[in-house]
Amino acid sequence: MSKIRRDRRTAARAAAILSTAPLLRPAPPRQRAPSDRGGAAKMAAGAAAAALGREGGEDAFRRLFRFYRQRDAADLRGVVDFSAPGGQVFRSQLSISSVSDQDACRAGLQPVSRWKAYGLSGYPGFIFIQNPFLPGCQRHWVKQCLKLYTQKPNVCNLDLHMAPEKTADLWGQSKEKLRRKGSSKCEPRSLLEKLRWVTLGYHYNWDTKKYSANHHTPFPSDLAFLSEQVAAACGFRGFQAQAGILNYYHFDSSLGIHVDESELDHSRPLLSFSFGQSSIFLLGGLKREEAPTAMFMHSGDIMVMSGFSRLLYHAVPRVLPNPEGTALPSCFDQALSSDLPVGSVIEHSSDEDWQVCAKYLQSSRINMTIRQVLAEGQKFPEESGTNTESRAPSEDSHHQENSRAKRHKPTNS
Repeated sequence: MSKIRRDRRTAARAAAILSTAPLLRPAPPRQRAPSDRGGAAKMAAGAAAAALGREGGEDAFRRLFRFYRQRDAADLRGVVDFSAPGGQVFRSQLSISSVSDQDACRAGLQPVSRWKAYGLSGYPGFIFIQNPFLPGCQRHWVKQCLKLYTQKPNVCNLDLHMAPEKTADLWGQSKEKLRRKGSSKCEPRSLLEKLRWVTLGYHYNWDTKKYSANHHTPFPSDLAFLSEQVAAACGFRGFQAQAGILNYYHFDSSLGIHVDESELDHSRPLLSFSFGQSSIFLLGGLKREEAPTAMFMHSGDIMVMSGFSRLLYHAVPRVLPNPEGTALPSCFDQALSSDLPVGSVIEHSSDEDWQVCAKYLQSSRINMTIRQVLAEGQKFPEESGTNTESRAPSEDSHHQENSRAKRHKPTNS
C-alpha cells in the first residue's frame, strides 16, 4: 500500500471514530507563571526542535526521532515533563464513579480520585496518567512480565531462532546469571536480556501486520483486570483486553515510528504501561510530515491513546536513566503490603524473585501495550492462504539498537 493511500485511510479512520469516542472534559489549563525557572531555556530548546521539524528533506518525524536519539541530555529541556506540567499540558478529569476504590485497589491502583491525569493541547483523546500505582504494586507487574508472561503458549522474539524447549522457561534459565551479573559489558547476556517482545492473546503477525482468529491464546486475567479499570476510568467501560505486546528495552534500544492500526475496532483505546527506567516518547500526527511532541515517560506512568489520538504516529527514540539518579526509581523501594484486599490480582514477590527483577531493571525498561482487537460481536474476515505465525517485527514496529540506531534482528546470539 502506498504511503499516500495509507495516510488517507488513517485520516478517514480517525475521523470516523471521533464521533464514537467519549470525550473527557479538560480542566482549565494552568498558565505558566512569568517567574517559571528555566522556562526560557525550555522554550528555546523546544523552538530548536520545532525548527528542525520544519526543515525540508526527509519527513519531520524522522528528523526529530534522530534528534532525540542522538542528542545529549542538555538538549532535552524542551521535552514535556508531566511531573512539572505547564505550557500545552492541562489537567484531565476522569470518570471517578466508573471504578470503585475497591476494584482500583484490587488492581494495585490508588483510588481514581487521587490520579493525576493530563491532556495535551492539539491531541484530543490523549491522556497521560502519572504513576497511579499503590506502593509496591509495580513489582508485581514487573515480575509478571519477566517470569509469567514470557512462558508458553505466549510468543516471543526468541522463538524465531531457537528450539521450543530452549524458550519454554526463560526465567528459570536466566535468574542465576542475572542475580550474579556484574557491571562488565563483556559478560554474556542471559536469555531474558535478549528478550525484545512478547505477544499475548491474539498474537500479532509481524509480516502481515494482522491478527487472526486461529492464532490466539488465553489473555492473562490479572492484566485484563488492570486494563479494564484504567479504560473505565478514562470513559471506556466495557473495554476488553484481547491482545498485548510487551516490549523490553535497554539503554541502547528504541522503537521505530509506527501507527497501531491493525486492530479492527479503533473506537477502543490503546493502553500503555511503563516500568523501570525512563524514556522519551514522541507523539505525532496522522502523517509523518507533522512534527511530533516529545514527552518523558517514567516508571508507573500510563498513556491512553483514544479518539483522534488513537491512530497517530508515535515512537520511542531513546531510553534514559531514571531522573532520580539511582539504580532504580524510588517507587520500587517499598515492598508490597501484606494486607491485600479480597480478590486482589496482585501477588507478593519473594525476595529472591525481586532480586532478579531489580537487577534486570537497572538497565532496562518494560512497556505493556494492551488493545481491544474486535468490537462486541465482531469477527475476523475470512482469509485464505495466510500464514498466521508470528515472525520478526517490521522496520517500523520494533526495536532498533546501538548508537547508530541500526535495525535489531532477534537472534539467539
